Formats: sequence, C-alpha cells, structure tokens
Amino acid sequence: MALSPAERVMTPLRRAAEAAEEASAPRVETIRGALVATPPPRGKHAGIINAVAKQLLGSLPAHLDAFQVASVSLPDDADDYATPDLMVCDAAFGESDDWLADPADVELVVEAVSKGNSTKDTRDMVTWYADAGIPAYLLIDPRDGTWALRTAPRDGEFPGSLRGRFGEGVELAALGLKIANDGFVRYA
Repeated sequence: MALSPAERVMTPLRRAAEAAEEASAPRVETIRGALVATPPPRGKHAGIINAVAKQLLGSLPAHLDAFQVASVSLPDDADDYATPDLMVCDAAFGESDDWLADPADVELVVEAVSKGNSTKDTRDMVTWYADAGIPAYLLIDPRDGTWALRTAPRDGEFPGSLRGRFGEGVELAALGLKIANDGFVRYA
C-alpha cells in the first residue's frame, strides 16, 4: 500500500537532499537510497523538454496537466523520489501545496538524456519508474537522435517498448496524442 503525502515522514536522508538542493541549486533526488545531484540542463536539453511541454499543454485531456520541475515519490518508500524533466499527472497537482506527486496520479514521465549522466536516464530510471508504476516513460536521447517509449510496467520492468529516431513522431496512445520531434536537436 502506497504512503500518501500526508503519511510520509521527513527522514534524515530527505532533509539532507532538500538542504543540498537548496544550497547548491542543482536538481537533487534520492534514488535507491543514494543522493543524486544533477547539474542544470544544457540549452538543447531544456529546449527539447520545452518543445514536448508545448505540444502536450494544448492536447492533454482536461483532467491532466504537464509539469516541469516537479517530483514523484516511489510508493512505500519515504526517502525515494525522482524529479523527471517533465511529468504528466492529475491537473489537481498544480493547485496543491505538495511537492511530491503520487505515482498513482502520474501518466507519463519524460526525460532527455543528459550529456554527462546518461546511465541514470537510460538504465537507473527505467527500473525506478517501472517500480513506481508510472504507465509510460519517454526517453529522448539527443546524443544519437533517438527516442524510446516504455510502457506497461510490471515487476520492475517495462515490457512494452517502442523506439524511433528524431523525425519519427512518438505515438502516446494512452493519452491520445502524438509528439512531433523532427525539430529536436542533437548534442554536438
């Protein structure tokens, strides 16, 4: 049974993560019991996420909204939380004082692979988001101009997986929309 945001207790690890984030300004997460600090995204990385957000904002069903710089918790673990580049969840999250979204309310997370920390996005977060029960994980890789959409999480894995290249739109069937990516740029 997942803990509600009100039931979560502020642990020493969580306090340390928040203090580090506040003091240094990079994104800090607790992933599998470890503090993970990520520097601010490069312009191309941020541009891709903005392009996805712009497409989603006008197309999502009314009960959903897209959020950047928002975090989602791992069910049953008061310490673990991740801050995806973009998250689609219940629109009511945008009217709450909570900083952690309930993973049961999240429909999609989007990550653009970071130039300097690709293992986190391509390996570690795949299992993390599957364990959290996030229905869809879109990973955009500006290193080689590809994307992967992982769906249907089960037992820490995403058995459903579609892959493509920039220029081949991403069909988000569960949300009833398609993300165009022909304008996405690659890292130098």
